[in-house]
Amino acid sequence: MYQYDHYDQTLVNERAAQFRDQTRRFLAGELTEDQYRPLRLMNGLYLQRHAPMLRIAVPYGLLSSRQLRMLAHIARQYDKGYGHFTTRQNIQFNWPKLEEVPDIIDALASVEMHAIQTSGNCIRNTTSDHLAGVTPDELEDPRPYCEIIRQWSTLHPEFAFLPRKFKIAVSGAQRDRAATQVHDIGLQLVRNDHGETGFEVLVGGGLGRTPIIGVVIRPFLEKQHLLSYLEAILRVYNRYGRRDNKYKARIKIQVKETGVPEFTRLVETEWAEIRDTLLLDLAEIDRVSAFFQPHPYAQLPATDDLLEQHKQTKAAFSAWFRHNTSAHKVPGYRAVFLSLKPYGQPPGDMTDVQMDAVANLMDRFSFGEIRVTHTQNLVMADIRHCDLFTLWEQLTALNLATPNVGTATDMITCPGLDFCSLANAVSIPIANGIQSLFDNLDYLYDLGDIRVNISGCMNGCGHHTVGHIGILGVDKKGEEWYQITLGGSSSNDASLGERLGPSVPRDEVPAVMERIFLTYRDLREEDESFLATVRRLGIKPFQERVYDSH
Repeated sequence: MYQYDHYDQTLVNERAAQFRDQTRRFLAGELTEDQYRPLRLMNGLYLQRHAPMLRIAVPYGLLSSRQLRMLAHIARQYDKGYGHFTTRQNIQFNWPKLEEVPDIIDALASVEMHAIQTSGNCIRNTTSDHLAGVTPDELEDPRPYCEIIRQWSTLHPEFAFLPRKFKIAVSGAQRDRAATQVHDIGLQLVRNDHGETGFEVLVGGGLGRTPIIGVVIRPFLEKQHLLSYLEAILRVYNRYGRRDNKYKARIKIQVKETGVPEFTRLVETEWAEIRDTLLLDLAEIDRVSAFFQPHPYAQLPATDDLLEQHKQTKAAFSAWFRHNTSAHKVPGYRAVFLSLKPYGQPPGDMTDVQMDAVANLMDRFSFGEIRVTHTQNLVMADIRHCDLFTLWEQLTALNLATPNVGTATDMITCPGLDFCSLANAVSIPIANGIQSLFDNLDYLYDLGDIRVNISGCMNGCGHHTVGHIGILGVDKKGEEWYQITLGGSSSNDASLGERLGPSVPRDEVPAVMERIFLTYRDLREEDESFLATVRRLGIKPFQERVYDSH
């Protein structure tokens, strides 16, 4: 993984010292709340419903064991003993004391971490495929380009105060696990007719109040022009993006109002003026790529007899292997998902004890690295077949081996009204209510791949609009109700869910979800997924089952 050089470390140290002084002046009454707000936001600090919330950057989701141990220390020393992993592959702490946040920032700097640009109207953490570098369907590892974008965008003076927040995702695999089509900019590594690798560039995707699927504005961009083309897009957005209405300030609205042909023309015109002054040197690509070279893998057989024996004799292990591991490009290895969605606990949460223990497992089994997924789980990407059973036993003891990855209980969930000052309704209790439907794992597995996403408000931090089933909390005269959508996706076949019908009260959500699941079970064709069934039949059969039973 990337290692800070002198310049990186100096920048982060100086930023930490600067924020310490800004916070001191605010607490002393020398800065007003209006003056302090943009300063704290640029350092990832929000004022939430009950306490400050600090969002920490995890570039493209990659963490070392040393960094995870520091996050455990922060959770234990400055929070309530846990952290919350997000869909941006970051981690949030929901209970720090304002006066102690500078100490947290200093602690982060000591392990090459920070909270810079995790909030505010700037370029946020660049995200990527959590299986980057190990997945067999990969054209090229996207992480070097994520790192190059991170270095280019961090404290970029021209883009410090954009019309609105700005998000970039990069994918290098055939299957899009980075949701590139619902980002402000999505970059997909592709190969042209000459066999050269470059980027397909999508612009204008996004969720929230006005969900939109991004559009391709350049089918193939040479690698050397990556930064200049990004800069051209950001300049057009910064110049013409709306600042009069925050609900219309995202680039997706600009693209929609301007029109794709005209927006593309503006970008291409701007790019023509700067493309030769901001070339990405191939030597720089090679330099950064050197940090992401394959680990020293052992030469192992493709199959392991003891592993097969455990799968045959241990039903619980077999279920975990089937749902919580995935193929690796190197024979004899698999990627292992750590489920942060155990029954009865807030999705995405992890305790300090779990973090410390997992850091030890990372050093023992996975070259000291772990990844945060887009779906609020973790991945140890490089596990030998012969170590899988032992690792499963260790993860089971830590309550991190719930065999539900990719199922209906593997939900994306925002913090909701329990924490967020913007939320209209709770999210976590809704997730727990849905989990309670599946005391029978055979029933859960029979339903197959179902992505359930839950948001507590229209901002859509739980990505409800692209869930196979989306749940949105709304406020009705002080009461919590929930709108249901069906048919969304953030993968290659990206689509926005269609609203099922009138919202339902909080206490009816589990029953409604059960009717949806049963409708799918009754009407699906052989081996047909939930999403395929919805797309084949439409939402009418589900409406009839949900609302006619009222």
